[in-house]
Amino acid sequence: MLRYLKNWNKYLKAFLLWRSHNIKNKPFVLILSVVMGFLCAVGAYCLKQGVHLVESFFVDTVIKQSGYALYFLLPIIGIVIARLLIKYVIKEEVGHGIPNTLYALSKGNGMISKKRTYSSVITAAFTVGFGGSCGLEGPAVGTTSAIGSNLSKALRLNQKTRKLLIGCGAAAALSAIFKAPVAAIVFAMEVILLDITTFSLIPLLLASVTAALFSRLFFGDDLLFQFQIHENIQFVDMPFYVLLGLIGGFVGVYFTKVNFLVARVFGKMKKQPMKILMGGLLLGFLIFMFPPLYGEGYSTINQLISGSASAVLENSQFEGFKDNIWIILGFLSLVIFFKAFATSITFGAGGVGGIFAPTLFMGSIMGFVFSRFINETGLSKLSEANFSLVGMAALMAGILQAPLTAIFLIAEITGGYELFIPLMLATSISFLTVKYFTEHSIYTAQLAKKGQLITHDKDKAVLTLMDLKQEIETNFRSIEPYNTLGNLVKEVTKSKRNLFPVVDKDGLFLGVVTLDDIREIMFDRDKYETTLVHQLMHMAPDHIETKDGMQTVMEKFESSGAWNLPVVQEGRYVGFVSKSRLYSEYRKLLKDFYQGVD
Repeated sequence: MLRYLKNWNKYLKAFLLWRSHNIKNKPFVLILSVVMGFLCAVGAYCLKQGVHLVESFFVDTVIKQSGYALYFLLPIIGIVIARLLIKYVIKEEVGHGIPNTLYALSKGNGMISKKRTYSSVITAAFTVGFGGSCGLEGPAVGTTSAIGSNLSKALRLNQKTRKLLIGCGAAAALSAIFKAPVAAIVFAMEVILLDITTFSLIPLLLASVTAALFSRLFFGDDLLFQFQIHENIQFVDMPFYVLLGLIGGFVGVYFTKVNFLVARVFGKMKKQPMKILMGGLLLGFLIFMFPPLYGEGYSTINQLISGSASAVLENSQFEGFKDNIWIILGFLSLVIFFKAFATSITFGAGGVGGIFAPTLFMGSIMGFVFSRFINETGLSKLSEANFSLVGMAALMAGILQAPLTAIFLIAEITGGYELFIPLMLATSISFLTVKYFTEHSIYTAQLAKKGQLITHDKDKAVLTLMDLKQEIETNFRSIEPYNTLGNLVKEVTKSKRNLFPVVDKDGLFLGVVTLDDIREIMFDRDKYETTLVHQLMHMAPDHIETKDGMQTVMEKFESSGAWNLPVVQEGRYVGFVSKSRLYSEYRKLLKDFYQGVD
């Protein structure tokens, strides 16, 4: 192994030397974007196909022969395998693919662990393949983003280029899975990357198109959703699309709230075996009662779009009611309700996956149930296939808070733009409804809470990129409260600063003394022994916690009017932060933020 690594380093150095003399950075980035497209196409789509084979084997063969009893056991088996891999093979927590990528962009300088190039897809494959009620798109994006990060690191590329290749990886993954290159580019710009220059758009295009082409070359022209629009869009249907968007918004809020609720419940469980047992049993019961909850659920989407609604009752306890449309609609409504719990429980129990597929799954059912209900009651005659597709986009716009991605994804899947107006109506209303109740999506909520979310707001984005720990100054000389004025004057002569934190023996921050506070008495030796520091100190106008985000830090400076504020951790003194230093770093980062790839 050591010999192999030495040879690898030798060849890599030789290549880098050759590249520096023969290929400039911009052409090299374009070449890498094509390479990324190829690698991501192979990796992402093979993952999808492999998991689908596992699902079909268990559902169509093993489960039918065992009388559906394995619905209880398979999710537990999959989650246990995933947790064992994490503990003994990967040896670091995997997390969720897209939030991990967003964190790397905002606070990690685009650096992603090498283990992330395979950890998410392996653990997600076992989680989803054995019935975990989540998707593979998130782990695929996390994996391909990690490939982009580590490839750029190996090739000694700068931070700006590294982040661009992360975006290329994200776009290529979705392009390969859905064969929707335009939607993939929009996703990279809307969710992953924030500042797109004219040049940086070209690598995204190349990576996305390459991934889609190789996906078609290797695996044919079959799409995840087999559908062509055959029914014209009627103007009289527009109010119903508006209503569908509103429903989608409320379902999106419901899904988000359930996700956070279940995460809190499982977060209180300290022992992982208890999480797996409780989560696995609950998930197994839900899948036993509602088999469409098994895995990603794309087969259910195709059944609804193709008009085979009765097929969703197969393998379930309600299989005998295939001819009763009201039983089918009630069954599907319960599937929507429990899908939010099934997905959240999968994550809470320790499984690895994404919410992209559950979002599409719930949205298609929502659109179908809504349109079929309207048709059965005689209020109108709606296209159930069209409403299923628009429902997918509406829920994606709400849960993921990515309306443009939702519009272009469904438009590309259908092979045309006939649904564009209904898609725009439903997604915008769903997005606004969710935004009214919750500011951040599932992807971004935890990062935003910690002040680690980079946004499309340039000022906030730059503040997010700043690291408070790097801005703390510690060359202030502290003094204890019961020291004398004489001791304080000695500290003044040794310090280059005019500010002195008052700290007790336990390190607790009590206040500050400035040079102005003692200027009139510092040469009065009669007071050197009689005047104590605590008599001279005053409270700071505000203080900064080490856990504060940069947005909060700047707000504290603005509200207090101070030029220096103390930093404390659980009450203990850490250092000071100066406004002038923050503004200097802000201007530097702002300049870098607007510059493109060199």
